[in-house]
Amino acid sequence: MTDRHPTAAPGDRALLPVASGPRTRAAVGELLRPYRLLALGGFTVTVAATAVGLLTQPLLGRIVDLASDGRPPGALTSTVLLLAAVAVTQGLATGLGLSLISRLGETVLARLRERFVERALGLPLEQIERAGSGDLTARVTGDVSVVADAVRTALPELARSLLAIVLTLGALAVLDWRFLLAALLAVPVQAYTARWYVRRAVPLYAQQRVASGAQQQQLLDTIGGGSTVRAFRLEKEHTERVTERSRSVVDLTMRGVRLVLSFYSRLHIAEFIGLTAVLVTGFLLVRQGSASLGTATAAALYFHSLFTPVNSALVLLDDAQSAMSGLARIVGVADQPPPEEPERPAVPRDASLTVTGVGHAYETGHPVLHEVDLTLRPGERVALVGASGAGKTTLAKLIAGIHRPTEGTVRLGGAHLDEIGPAAVRRTIALITQETHVFAGPLAEDLRLAKPDATDAELRAALDRVDALAWAEALPDGLATVVGDGGHRLGGDQVQALALARLILADPPVVVLDEATAEAGSTGARALEKAVARAVDGRTALIVAHRLTQAATADRVVVMEAGRIVESGTHDELRAARGSYAALWNAWSGTRDPAV
Repeated sequence: MTDRHPTAAPGDRALLPVASGPRTRAAVGELLRPYRLLALGGFTVTVAATAVGLLTQPLLGRIVDLASDGRPPGALTSTVLLLAAVAVTQGLATGLGLSLISRLGETVLARLRERFVERALGLPLEQIERAGSGDLTARVTGDVSVVADAVRTALPELARSLLAIVLTLGALAVLDWRFLLAALLAVPVQAYTARWYVRRAVPLYAQQRVASGAQQQQLLDTIGGGSTVRAFRLEKEHTERVTERSRSVVDLTMRGVRLVLSFYSRLHIAEFIGLTAVLVTGFLLVRQGSASLGTATAAALYFHSLFTPVNSALVLLDDAQSAMSGLARIVGVADQPPPEEPERPAVPRDASLTVTGVGHAYETGHPVLHEVDLTLRPGERVALVGASGAGKTTLAKLIAGIHRPTEGTVRLGGAHLDEIGPAAVRRTIALITQETHVFAGPLAEDLRLAKPDATDAELRAALDRVDALAWAEALPDGLATVVGDGGHRLGGDQVQALALARLILADPPVVVLDEATAEAGSTGARALEKAVARAVDGRTALIVAHRLTQAATADRVVVMEAGRIVESGTHDELRAARGSYAALWNAWSGTRDPAV
């Protein structure tokens, strides 16, 4: 099962779940099950390749016997030809076996990635915000890369190494059971070394992945909030946090290096013990006449050939433990159940929104909202204003269904959001923030994310409605222009216009805009505000206003202070009331009334 409460350092975020060891192994079995024939084929071919390769040592021993008996050079011809045939056959079979195993690994990895992405996209935004985007980013990038590298390199090599070990020990027994006993003297040291290493490596690599996620989250927080950090002169505090998280990662990495060095030194001791025992056994058997010099040579070569697969198998424990730690974090997300949907979803009667007695706290005892009551009529455009920290964004997220209120209810068309269900809420209420993403690919495909079956005419109509068609068609390839990462770079106001065009294509009845024009410059903001007005026309809209010009054109203005609604009315009514909104307006417009 999945560990839903992973250990974290004090002050850390509640990271996303990490799967337990048994659950991770079970997940791998589930992924492999549909490809049993491919796995069997790869295993069979690899066994055959390894078995053929084991003929090399007896053939070399045969050459030693022929030479020690004084045979002429011509007597070696057949043996040498057999050696060449063994090399060619082993090479071809090994290539085919590795190809089949690699295909199996890549196929399973692709399924795991698809499952991970599907579940990650379905995670409640509240859970992602609580964990921090850095944790999810670390899993998408670092953990997936570690697992992918292990599948491409460690898995095929580990399969070959284990087969080589088992078959070589069998070949030693065929030569003489005493050679096998001598070789097995190294096993206790190797087994102890492997157990000693695994006990220390498993928790260490798990700590490394968690520390890496925490470091990435801190970097994202510091860089993303750079302007705020500088404005409040928090550079030293944030630098210390980044340094502390980075030092933790470095310390854990160095512990891993020391662990690996100690691991290697113990392996060398095992090799020395085993090889000495086989050589001594060969010497005694040859002296007694129980084995030929060629047989003793073959036994020594067999054990020497074990160095590479044994060391590879044990060293691959390092990659395997790191990959298993990353895999556990991936499976922890992939195992997350989709949000629960009600058996009989309620159907909103209209696009009205009703907030009743809502209070909310991100941390117990530290409420952000207090007894908020608010009603939005169908098709009404309401601007939400207030100073930073007043609770505007929190209220917007509660209305959009991202968070559940600590107390009170949010209703859409008379139905509780929980009764409607997460999927229907997402289709009905759209949230647009200032953090808008441009997906890599053609601009038209970026737009079609909102409506996959949209025609080119519909795409142009949506862009035209937000005054974006002119610049979109002026791009090098028009709507076919590749934008996003590695493509044509779009400006901040263009990115926001793209988001508004997607909103029009998705056509939700309710829209929540959280400072959606905040990143644009003054000229771009005026154009975007007009675009916003067109995009939300006919929809119920809650607009968290960064610029009060949006409030001035809204049907109603709601003012928040310290998590409470303190004023509500039209722009003109609130200015005439000479209260909080009038003070905000006068301060913002530069025409403060001394009487206020």
